[in-house]
Amino acid sequence: MSSTQLKRIVKVAKSTDEAIAEALAELGVGREMVEIEVLEESSKGLFGILGGKDAKVAVTLKQTPVSLATQFLDDLFFGMGIKVDVECELNGEDLAIDLSGPDMGIVIGKRGETLDAIQYLTSLVINKTKESYVKVTIDTENYRAKRKDALEALASRIADKVAKSGRRYILEPMNPYERRVIHAALQDNAKVSTYSIGEEPNRKVVVVLKGESKDRGEQRFPHRSRT
Repeated sequence: MSSTQLKRIVKVAKSTDEAIAEALAELGVGREMVEIEVLEESSKGLFGILGGKDAKVAVTLKQTPVSLATQFLDDLFFGMGIKVDVECELNGEDLAIDLSGPDMGIVIGKRGETLDAIQYLTSLVINKTKESYVKVTIDTENYRAKRKDALEALASRIADKVAKSGRRYILEPMNPYERRVIHAALQDNAKVSTYSIGEEPNRKVVVVLKGESKDRGEQRFPHRSRT
């Protein structure tokens, strides 16, 4: 099923309520997130024994940020051939999505590149037809907090090296979020300052002594954080 289509399932059970409950359980959502259409009412038949008929309902996910994200990610991970549980929490215009499962290494990718790509694509899907912008954040196994801690530690080490050597360092290319973490970590440092050079996706952070000209000699510092 395409991620642009609304997920719709049909259930048959002895009662309308039972059919709806089965549909909600399969979709993994609450009743407020779906539209329900009763296709056939249940009946007990003659003397409550003969000719009884089950209820038949169609349940369709409403087009909300949560339903769009859930369906898109379910389709994406199904196509990737991996099992991932998706949990969404919408708070105003902020949508936090947590992923879990046995293959999170694949989902995260090298230095979080796959996770960032999934987050970007999910944001495109959700905001394609919305007038107001929904900020999407996708995380798994608390990766982003761990990554932030690792980047801040890296920034501190580089700042110490620059302060001792007097030479500037250029980090490996980073995405905008990672560069912001480095800049923020060193913005109040008394000895060094930072700026970015290059074009996306190869834009890099440079750490220099306070007041140093940008055209001085440089030393590259390879980014080897495993987190």
